[in-house]
Amino acid sequence: MEPVPSIRSVLSKLQGLGVSLPDGRVRLDAYGDSAKLSEDLLSLIRQGRKRAGTSLLWAFEAEKEALPQAGDIEIVLDHRNEPALITRILEVRVVPYCDVTAHYAAIEGEGDGSLEYWRDAHWTFFSRECKRVGRQPTESMPVVCSVFELLNVL
Repeated sequence: MEPVPSIRSVLSKLQGLGVSLPDGRVRLDAYGDSAKLSEDLLSLIRQGRKRAGTSLLWAFEAEKEALPQAGDIEIVLDHRNEPALITRILEVRVVPYCDVTAHYAAIEGEGDGSLEYWRDAHWTFFSRECKRVGRQPTESMPVVCSVFELLNVL
């Protein structure tokens, strides 16, 4: 993967494309940890099936990165670290992995939309994330559940 660009360089690129952002704190985000997973998740967002994303709180802490907040504008990068989408965060909750609900799993829109699918897919992903940040996955590991609206497809 390409190095993660600065917010300033991404904003400059968007300005050059004539794309303006609404008011709000601007952040960069990406989905997945591989080119295929990134493309699959971005495709679900473009289709309107995916309107939420979940991250490992421990990863935010390890990277000393601020958590998303309601009202944030996110420039979503693809696997090449190019801007692909613009979203607005509507709601953020930190909950234990085991407390994610079927309703939330359906909003996240992956696989068949079931909680069982969500748990299986996210356990696999969070296990890789835990290894990356030197933690062990547990049923009670804190996850950041963000609901968003799609503003722009780039």
